[in-house]
Amino acid sequence: MLKERVNRCVLLRVCVLLSVLCVCAHIYVEFSGYGLKNWKRVHPVTPKSNKQDPKHQRVSKTSDRLTLRDDSKTTCCPPVQQQRKSLRWKIELEPWASESHSLEEEAFRFIKYITTPQVFCENPGVPVIQREVEEVERSWVLCLDNRFSLAKCIIAKHCRVYSLGLGGEDKWLERVLAKAGCEVHSFDPSIKEAHLQDSHMWLHRLSVDWRDPNPAIRAQRQHGSTKKLATILNDFGHRQVDVLKVDMESAEWKILENLILEGVLSSVGLLLLEIHVHWPGFEVGGDEPSVVRYWFSLLRELERAHFCLYHSYSNPAKPRLFLHKNLHNASSSYVLGWVNTHYSPQ
Repeated sequence: MLKERVNRCVLLRVCVLLSVLCVCAHIYVEFSGYGLKNWKRVHPVTPKSNKQDPKHQRVSKTSDRLTLRDDSKTTCCPPVQQQRKSLRWKIELEPWASESHSLEEEAFRFIKYITTPQVFCENPGVPVIQREVEEVERSWVLCLDNRFSLAKCIIAKHCRVYSLGLGGEDKWLERVLAKAGCEVHSFDPSIKEAHLQDSHMWLHRLSVDWRDPNPAIRAQRQHGSTKKLATILNDFGHRQVDVLKVDMESAEWKILENLILEGVLSSVGLLLLEIHVHWPGFEVGGDEPSVVRYWFSLLRELERAHFCLYHSYSNPAKPRLFLHKNLHNASSSYVLGWVNTHYSPQ
């Protein structure tokens, strides 16, 4: 009986001792891991130099050579990672031109803004461009200044052009750029086939809009050739457009607003835009002073996106109408050229 009690006491003590040892081991592991993490945070481990590992050094040099060789094939200028900004719901309206909110003041500010270039562009004289421009009307003018990338990309025959239109306009600029070696895509809903190749450029039966068609609505399904520019870029797998020409017969205001809100402008190097001011434009609402304030705010958004106005042209043969009135001798339409000063083609 006594022997059995002694055995039980010994067994109980062993169990208690083992439990204490397990608790101590657990505490040690926890605190040692915490201390190691803190030590690493305070004393980060410096990776070994490539000089200590000749094998790793050879691999690095080889990968560098591959990267440089690939870059030389695919880019004409140093690549920069492009990241579009998050979507916005509305633009920020600029303050009124005057406390009276008068149409006269808004029109004067707007007309002065679109007729005052912000940057001077010199033409470095790309031969194929220069000869063609001298033979046609100089309304659509490229900025071929050596400070910007377009001239270098044209010389390297590595440039992409998007032309948005509604049919009927002359495609001389697109043909010139196609002959210069650019990849030219013209979007026009009036052509007969979905995709054609003519005069070294692609013609697409697509109309660029400020919204995508709703597939649930039958009327919009019938006009499924209408898409936003961001959707077209995604469908074609294009990340950048060196030249974007927009001649949309009064739809340009809502399209420009969409490009601003969806952050597409960061992917555009040069913007050639024809604006129409004889009426508000498609789906542009409000009284006349509010319309002009909206127009002005859109163009100021271009400036915030690092675009500078370099060219302004008004056709003297067009009517002198501004919202159905003769204000400040303004033309009914203007062709504006904007260059993205922060653009780096890939």
